[in-house]
Amino acid sequence: MLFRQILETETSTYSYLLGCERTHRAVLIDPVASEIDDYVGLLQALNLKLIYTMETHVHADHITASGLLREKLGGKSVVHRDAGAMCADLLVTDGVILQVGDLEFEVRHTPGHTSGCVSYVMSDRVFTGDALLINGSGRTDFQQGDAGQLYDSIIGKLFSLPPDTLVYPGHDYQGNTVSTIKQEKAKNARLGSGQSRDEFIAIMQDLKLAYPRFIDKALPANQSCGLAVE
Repeated sequence: MLFRQILETETSTYSYLLGCERTHRAVLIDPVASEIDDYVGLLQALNLKLIYTMETHVHADHITASGLLREKLGGKSVVHRDAGAMCADLLVTDGVILQVGDLEFEVRHTPGHTSGCVSYVMSDRVFTGDALLINGSGRTDFQQGDAGQLYDSIIGKLFSLPPDTLVYPGHDYQGNTVSTIKQEKAKNARLGSGQSRDEFIAIMQDLKLAYPRFIDKALPANQSCGLAVE
């Protein structure tokens, strides 16, 4: 497997390129519009054909490159059916399997940050988007966020994975690149000390976070796969 973790520095967003070495078919997880030239160049350099752009959710902090990549390279966009992006080519649900060459992804619906969040599970790793972060979790105070639902998603759908499963998040603001399920169950500041559901809800309610600075532009754009809304 070919694997690249790509950081967009303005919003500390991670995108992920995964390619099958046998078939040269590839996916991009959570691509950012401003980085599209880098994605295209990397795909060409690695001799890969883009099959899917796979969104973990409809983002509020950056504009997705999925629509542009569909226009340029023909890659089909994938989002959960509850994400509010009917522009996508595939509207997936919990348990759907996506096969790209020798790469296999299981879609796990992990709502709470938004109602349409998913994580993509492979045999040795999981791409958690903004649900589970390294030593944290996504916020739950906008976009149908629900702290109790996020707790259920993380405990039931993510912490149930094998302990050595690698955790690749949608963001990191401290320079971290990867964690494991074992590490997050033991050390996550919001969930790693056996916090109850009610304790987690109280933690999330007490965060008092600033209004997302790009949401008014990013949200409507991402509901149209990152393409301009007429």
